[in-house]
Amino acid sequence: MYDAAGVRQAAGKQARILNQMIDELFHEKPDFFQDRLKELLGHTPVQVIAGSVLGVTISWLARAAY
Repeated sequence: MYDAAGVRQAAGKQARILNQMIDELFHEKPDFFQDRLKELLGHTPVQVIAGSVLGVTISWLARAAY
């Protein structure tokens, strides 16, 4: 869960900063075209909580079924 929320969120923040740096460095060169880095990486805190609740629920249901 730490990886899903923390590390990937930090990588997204770094990508956002790098994209901003590229924009500032090459704003005077319209012929320069570079694909932007993907900024939305990982999961939101709500998605992490929902995933953990879903995992516990499925485990509990599977245990009850067997």
